[in-house]
Amino acid sequence: NPEPYADFFDFIALGDGEELLPEIGLILAEGKANGLNKPALLLDLAQIPGVYVPQFYDMAADGSVHPNRPDVPPRILRRVATPIPAYSIGLVSYVQTVHDRLTVEIRRGCTRGCRFCQPGMLTRPARDVEPQQVVEAIEQGMKATGHSEFSLLSLSCSDYLALPAVGMEIKNRLQDKNISLSLPSQRVDRFDDNIADILGGTRQSGLTFAPEAGTQRMRDIVNKGLTNEELLRGVKTAVDRGWDKIKLYFMIGLPGETDVDVVGIAETVRWLSRECRIDGRRRLHFNLTISNFTPKPHTPFQWHSVSTTEFSRKQKLLKQEFRGMNGVKVNYTDVRISAMEDFVGRGDRRLSAVVRRAWELGAGMDAWWESLDQAHKAWTQAIAESDLTWKYRQVESGEWNLFEQEGTPQGAGTGAPPLLDQPLPWDHLDTGIDKDWLKLDLQKALAAATVPDCSFEGCSHCGVCGTDFGHNIVVQPLPIPAFAGEFVPVLERKQRFRVWFGKVGDMALIGHLDLIRLFDRMIRRADLPISFTGGFHPNPRISIANALPLGVTSTGEIADFELTEVMDVADFQEKLVATLPENIPVYRVEAIDVKSPSANQLLESAEYLITVAVAGALTENSELDQQNFVPVSVDSRANWEAWVRAIVEADDFWREHTTKSGKIQQVNLRDRLQELELVDHQSAASHNSQGTAVLRYRGSCRSDGNVLKPEHLVFMLEQVSQQEIQLLHIQRSQLILSYG
Repeated sequence: NPEPYADFFDFIALGDGEELLPEIGLILAEGKANGLNKPALLLDLAQIPGVYVPQFYDMAADGSVHPNRPDVPPRILRRVATPIPAYSIGLVSYVQTVHDRLTVEIRRGCTRGCRFCQPGMLTRPARDVEPQQVVEAIEQGMKATGHSEFSLLSLSCSDYLALPAVGMEIKNRLQDKNISLSLPSQRVDRFDDNIADILGGTRQSGLTFAPEAGTQRMRDIVNKGLTNEELLRGVKTAVDRGWDKIKLYFMIGLPGETDVDVVGIAETVRWLSRECRIDGRRRLHFNLTISNFTPKPHTPFQWHSVSTTEFSRKQKLLKQEFRGMNGVKVNYTDVRISAMEDFVGRGDRRLSAVVRRAWELGAGMDAWWESLDQAHKAWTQAIAESDLTWKYRQVESGEWNLFEQEGTPQGAGTGAPPLLDQPLPWDHLDTGIDKDWLKLDLQKALAAATVPDCSFEGCSHCGVCGTDFGHNIVVQPLPIPAFAGEFVPVLERKQRFRVWFGKVGDMALIGHLDLIRLFDRMIRRADLPISFTGGFHPNPRISIANALPLGVTSTGEIADFELTEVMDVADFQEKLVATLPENIPVYRVEAIDVKSPSANQLLESAEYLITVAVAGALTENSELDQQNFVPVSVDSRANWEAWVRAIVEADDFWREHTTKSGKIQQVNLRDRLQELELVDHQSAASHNSQGTAVLRYRGSCRSDGNVLKPEHLVFMLEQVSQQEIQLLHIQRSQLILSYG
């Protein structure tokens, strides 16, 4: 429903973008080449099926939307395209992301017909991808990206009948790469041994199922198509195959729900925990997410009215039921988030002003718990200022309940049409699903009648299949290849390379753990024969000598790589450099004995270049109050030569150090300083000068914690100068190894 945001966009693309976006780009390019003004360009865009230009449409008093000129379509068609798995191979971030894996789409669309599910209605018909395309996209994508994990994407992955065969084929092809497969939330009724065989790897991923409701009656009302027997069989299969943690999604506030159905969620979890208990095994743990149902446009439940007051009451009821239940962690969606979601999700153009005002008042990142109080306050104030508080109160208290008023003619005595016949703000968007079919399906929900999945059974006559949207494309099950075996890490070490490299430019913003992951991906991309560690979670044998602090540049880092095959030094360096970012230059590579100590064990000292400046007289409390810190002018009385000489000639600089165990020790920092010299400096009195100095120092840098950090040198400078010293830049120029 784009109407609440109509004031913010020149045009909106509806549906799949594989074919639509290139068409938009072509029109924009031609329009600019021909010198078209903005209105003329938007008019050309409005002729593309799937492009909605809000300014060419006006809202009527009843909330419906109609064209305000004759040369635009009265209804905007949703675009449908065939998935292209090769498009999944895209940019790879240097830092760890939430979904840090290759994701390949195997099926678009879902015809299960869950009545609460907007994606299931808006992505019809179902379109399976040819298995060979999926296999090739994954094989090429894993090599191109260097990821160690891939995920198969679909609204319902297990409805892709070729899934076990495709998963096993990929697992066999990439057997020696230590990769793992994960799947999004899947149908528990289709989870069996064949799917369990292809999941995970050496790193077993979690399992997520979505029963949605706690009783059979509610699952029939929402057309989930899941029985208690199927739920138990799926969870039991997971437990038998070694999973001991399972995530379950439930919803409360569904149409027709009673307190018995709400309590049924807790009873279902208790029943599963009891039935799946195995003697000698640890208890099965459940991680539950209890969401508040908010009706979505273009679904049979779009006419239902929720009550956030009821959400709160039902959450309290569930919390009482789960109290004292072991092995269960429950997360609840904040009721305020659900209220705002429902208020905006089914709104009309009047909400554009509310959205803008809420943003001006500080709304943003609303679902983050740190921002929720501020966001809710901003939204409620924006609603009040727009005189729509009455509408928000309907969300709080519930405007109507279809189940309670079954058979009552909505709108009777008011002159308004019955509820189901009233115009909706999104009626001008053609999703392909017949609105009369949505009404009919709602009536079936009132009777708790289910509708079969039309991908595998008879047509449900929703209206999608035809010339504009196509038809269901279902790939039949394929023979499952024989399992070639799990990944067996090669522990043999035939060669070790020591690599001297740098981190310059923007790569200084990459942390140590991200650097390790980056090297792992680069090794995979270069197809180098890396050796692995043993244990339950084998890792490549890549050892970085010392963790470089975030934000510090370097031209002297060292890493050891251990291989299972003997390679030429030049060949190894060429392959490694070809995959590394340009801001991680490789300076030197040497072959060393595999039995020699690691670079980290040999590490003795480090050399730094630091840029510092005098900020003013040192305060009594040298720990600055960062919250109230105000930059001070640079002091002109800097005497860097004298201060450096004083440090070199001093015998001790004592400072408290807290160990990892919490013990406080007195450490003489001077013992850790080996060399110190002034490389360059500028007086604050000189033209355009910042009163800075560049110092080179060499200090201890050992794996036992005997380290002289740049901050320690600043501390010594402050002691001899009695001035506040600011550390402006750090560069590590080299790490020094001790071979004696």
